[in-house]
Order: sequence, then structure tokens, then C-alpha cells
Amino acid sequence: MSGWDEGAVYYSDQPQFPEAGDATTVSPHAVLTKFKEFIRNFEIEQNCFPYREALLDNPRRLLVHLEDLLAFDSDLPSLIRSAPADFLPVFEKAAGEVLAGLKMREAKENGEMEEPSTTDVQILLTSREDPVSMRLLGAQYISKLVKISGISIAASRVKAKATYVFLVCKNCRKTREVPCRPGLGGAIVPRSCDHIPQPGEEPCPLDPWMVVPDRSQYVDQQTLKLQENPEDVPTGELPRNMLLSVDRHLVQLIVPGTRLTVMGIYSIFQASSSSNSHKGAVAIRQPYIRVVGLEDTNEASSRGPANFTPDEEEEFKKFADSKDVYENICTKIAPSIFGHEDVKKAVACLLFGGSRKSLPDGVKLRGDINVLLLGDPSTAKSQFLKFVEKTAPIAVYTSGKGSSAAGLTASVIRDSSTREFYLEGGAMVLADGGVVCIDEFDKMRPEDRVAIHEAMEQQTISIAKAGITTVLNSRTSVLAAANPPSGRYDDLKTAQDNIDLQTTILSRFDLIFIVKDIRKYSQDKEIASHIIRVHASADKVTDDNTDPKEDNWLKRYIQYCRARCHPRLSEPAAMKLQQQYVKIREDMKRRAHETGEAAPIPITVRQLEAIVRLSESLAKMRLSHEATADDVGKAFKLFDTSTMDAARSGINQQINITSEMANEIKQAETQIKRRMGIGARLSERRLIEDLARMGMNDSMVRRALLIMHQRGEVEYQRERRSIVRKA
Repeated sequence: MSGWDEGAVYYSDQPQFPEAGDATTVSPHAVLTKFKEFIRNFEIEQNCFPYREALLDNPRRLLVHLEDLLAFDSDLPSLIRSAPADFLPVFEKAAGEVLAGLKMREAKENGEMEEPSTTDVQILLTSREDPVSMRLLGAQYISKLVKISGISIAASRVKAKATYVFLVCKNCRKTREVPCRPGLGGAIVPRSCDHIPQPGEEPCPLDPWMVVPDRSQYVDQQTLKLQENPEDVPTGELPRNMLLSVDRHLVQLIVPGTRLTVMGIYSIFQASSSSNSHKGAVAIRQPYIRVVGLEDTNEASSRGPANFTPDEEEEFKKFADSKDVYENICTKIAPSIFGHEDVKKAVACLLFGGSRKSLPDGVKLRGDINVLLLGDPSTAKSQFLKFVEKTAPIAVYTSGKGSSAAGLTASVIRDSSTREFYLEGGAMVLADGGVVCIDEFDKMRPEDRVAIHEAMEQQTISIAKAGITTVLNSRTSVLAAANPPSGRYDDLKTAQDNIDLQTTILSRFDLIFIVKDIRKYSQDKEIASHIIRVHASADKVTDDNTDPKEDNWLKRYIQYCRARCHPRLSEPAAMKLQQQYVKIREDMKRRAHETGEAAPIPITVRQLEAIVRLSESLAKMRLSHEATADDVGKAFKLFDTSTMDAARSGINQQINITSEMANEIKQAETQIKRRMGIGARLSERRLIEDLARMGMNDSMVRRALLIMHQRGEVEYQRERRSIVRKA
């Protein structure tokens, strides 16, 4: 970043302000008068002057809507759009003069009345137009007003930027003030002093001016880094970044991870730390945006305050009033996937989400629902994740093996030019207000998985690295897919062995689904015909334009529900929930007593909150502001088919074994030891076949192997295909 305050002073023999070719026709004084009239006289209704009142309420800045300016005078917005650098200072001067006129005269010490002095007012612009894509910003936009949206990924420290540089001549001590170019530009310092030497006096040399930093005038300035929204990046391309320069009252408003819509002047600057290849290239400049208006995008919607047309709202309300909203939405979830009705219901609940709550003591309760899909390969887990990434208003897709702790949470990076540290948000921060889809969740390193514990429950990410201590928001839902440790779900193992994840992370998931690839003739036939039909009709679907519209409709409906509806539990629903929860805890306690071991998936207060969130999301689908007892019933049913089912799955070690069964198992053990010497390796299938020929039951042989494995006498290798006898 160059500029006078970075130590680089420019010298030039050129005149300070070159004549603008287009602007000569418009007199600045006439424009100043128009701006003053607009601030004083613009009214929305009879005797309501919004800008005059806003100026008195906050005399330091004034937010102006370009639509209001257009309604007042059709020429003014086009002047500001085409040459913002020329006309914004005129607008600010007009605001300062109007403010001075609105204030009362003040009494001086000697009793005389004094006119109020004009103060600096910062004009901020906003408009309802659609933002331009960052990729389309080219040379034709330079020095024009542009509007872009994105997500801030870094913010620098606040610096002092000189507006006027105070100069002193080395020879004659004459002083002068030179204006600085706004943004990241420097000051143009004259080469010679215009002092006429007296007889006998030495003339001033070339380049006589010295800068006096203490007597120069400054404003605050900060640089931000804006990145494209993850959902706008084309597949396979890297997200683009844009440098933003904010000054005066806009500094220190933005933290990394905030979604922004920015109005600014697309400008260029000479990068001081440009690479050696560009050292001699004087004409090459770096683009940046000098911000003149910031809009913090509401986290409920991805692109500013969501603007829904009255027709859309009417359609949404009509749909919400229909009878079976829940079933209709579930049919729209991943229609190309056959079956998995419960998973589709869970994904629907995840997309709509519960209600976020802030308690009086400052504690925030999350409203986002986390779902884990665990099971065999080829059960459409990744397809669900891809569907959610496409349908959720804000979504980030990442794979477990390809993501580190810093990439998921936040990293501290050193700026190459200024050598200072700044924060850059990761996937969980970028998806704030949306969904993070993590595939291959079981392949993540344990230390990386721990990094998302805080993000999943507290919905913040705390950073204490390289002298930076801060907290970033990550109000996201997590949809994770994982395989069991042996690749396939093994019914002969306990649930504890199949779900090879820590209790700490499992309790943070509201719903845990075990997706099994069951071999059943009728079901296999239906799945096969469905898949063949999907493949056969793939081209026909793309010809019609109905499909993208359908996807978009669901996306818009989710956006609308999340923005407008925040349900709470009704009294009867709360009572029903309390009774059901106590009953589940009792059942768990009884089962633990019977089996003598803890459940692999604990049922804690977190699971109670999960059912509350599920009930709220079901109410949100109907645009109802109250979750009823019926919603609680549906939520319990969903919870029972997912998490409770997972807790009950797998073989129970304490099976009531009769004496005959125990005898058979003992015989099988003896035969296995006879067949396999210590250190011998044998295929499991072959061993079972050999023992079956001797008249032994398959299941008893498997159970004997399992018991020997638990005692450490045999070891499974090659994904349970072969067995090695140990000492």
C-alpha cells in the first residue's frame, strides 16, 4: 500500500488538479446548491424531512439513498455515479454548510453571537440495485461508483492517513499545505519553491520541500479484504479477493467473517511491494475499492435484506397453509435419491433450523441443527451433502481429509508488504448463517476434529495466536457424513465399536443416522429400476426448465421462513416434551443397569435441546410462530428413528446365552485354535466354511471369533477378511 503516510512521497511538475473533460459543463456551485436543497427540502410525507433530522441526530455522518436523490433530481445520481471522486466532496461540503445553518448561533466569551463553524460530515451512499459480480469489474469501471457483495476475510490495523501534508522549504522556511489524494493515493509535492530571492539571498534549490508530519492533518483509515461469497464462485475456480479502503467513521466496524454489500469507487494505486517483474512497469496499477457505503448483510439471508415480491409472499403463505407441508417439502429434498425418508426429513429440519435465543444474562442458545450420517459406502451420503450445498442459501462443502483445523476455523497470516498479522476466516466462519457440509468426517485427524467442538455448540471460534486474541461468529449447522472404522457397518460389533467417534463430538449432533446397505430382493429391485430410470431420463429433464426453478423455489422458501419466522414452544408441547425426556432417561438408566455398560450415544440435556430445535423447525416449515404438541411428537419420532436407533444398534454383548449355546461356542473356540497355530493367518470365510462342514453353526463360529477378538486372542486384518492368531 503506497501513499505519503507509507513513506513514499511523489514529486510532480504537473498541475495539481487537471481539468476534467466531462465535468467542465457542470458548474460545481450549481451542484452544491442542488445538494443543499436536497438535504434541506427532501420530504417523504407532509413535513417529514428525513435527511435534515438525520443530520441533527448524527452530525458526523449522513446515509443517503440514491433512489431518494433520483426522485428529487434526476441528474444528481448520474453525476455521482460517473464521477464520484469529484462530486462526493461537493456533497460533503453541502452537508457541512446545511448543518451549520441548522445549528443555533453560539455566544462567545465577550458576549457577541458567533455563527456556528462548519464541521466535516461523511456522506455514506446506499442503493437497492443488485450488486455487480467481482469477476466483472474491469477497466471500464475505473473511477466509477460500483456495488459489490462478498464476505470480509481480513481486516488490518487502523492507520492515520494524511488529508493535507504540511511542507516547509529547507532554504527560506516558507510553509505551504498540499492536499492528499483520498483512498490509497499519495500527495503530489511540487518540485520547486515559488519564493523570489532578495538581492544577496541564495535562491531555493530544486526539491526544497520537507514534510512536517506533526502539523499535517489526518483521518483514520483501515484496509479490508473482501472475498466472493462461496456460493457465487464457479466450480473449480479460486475465489477472487478485492482490497477495500475504509476511512473516518467506517473504520473498525467490520470483523472477519461478516457478509457485506459495499458501495465504493473503483480506483487504482501503485503497489509499493510489487514483484520484481513489475518494478519498471510504471503503467501497471493494482485495483481497490474506496468504500463510500457499507451494508452489513443480515445473517438470515445471504444477499442483503431479502426482497421478496408480493406474489412470492402470497405463494409461500398459501403453500404454508396447505395440509401436508412437511411431506411436500420432504418430497422436494433430493428427489433423485430413492428411499431414506427419515434422512430427508432430518435434512429438511436442518435446512430450516430452529430459533436462536438470547437469554437476559447474555447466554446465547443455538438454533442450528447438526446431523451425522454414518454408514456403508454407496448409500447416497455424499449426494445428500451435495444437495444441501446447492439448496441452502449459504453453504460450504469440505472434505475431512482435505481440511485442517486452521482451514475449518481461522488462520493467522502475515501480510507480505506490511509484515503485520491479520486473521483470515476458514470454512466455519465463511458459512456463518448457513450450513457446513463435511464429507469423510471419520478420516479427519482427531486434533482437527476437536477444533470444531466449540463451533458446533457455542457457535463461536476463539483465536489466541500471534498476539491476536478474538472471537469470530460461526452460527452454522453441520451436516457430516462418515464411514464406520472397518469401511462397512458390522452388525457383529457393538454400536460403540461401529461408531468410532468420541462421545464429546457425538453429543453435539442432534440427529445421528446409521445408513445400512440392506440386501433385500424387493428393495434392490426398486432401487435398481429407480437408478436406471434416473439415468435414462437425465437428458430429458435438462431440456425442460422446470427443474432449476423448483430448486430455486425451495431455496427461496427456506430463505423466507428463516427470515420471517422464529417459533417458540407452546405450553402443552413443553409438558409433553418434559414427560418424554424423563421417560427416555429412565429407559437408558435401566438398560445401563441390565448390561453393566454405558450407552455408546449418551442421552443428555443436549438431546433435549435437539428435540426443542426439531420441533421449532417443523413449526417454521408451516410459518407458524408456535410449536405444538403435534410438532413435538413428530420430532420425537424422528429422534427415535435416528439417534435412539443408533444407540440400540449392533450386537449386545450381554446376550442371555443358554448353556447349550455356551457349549457350542466353546467347541467352536477349540476347533479354531486347533485349525490355527499361533501367528497363522487364515481367511475368515474359509475358516467358517471349514467349520460348517464339520456341522457347526455359522453364527456360533462368528460369535466365538468375536469373543476371542475381544479377549485379544485373534486379530482381524484387511478389513475383517483375514484372521491372525495371536499368542
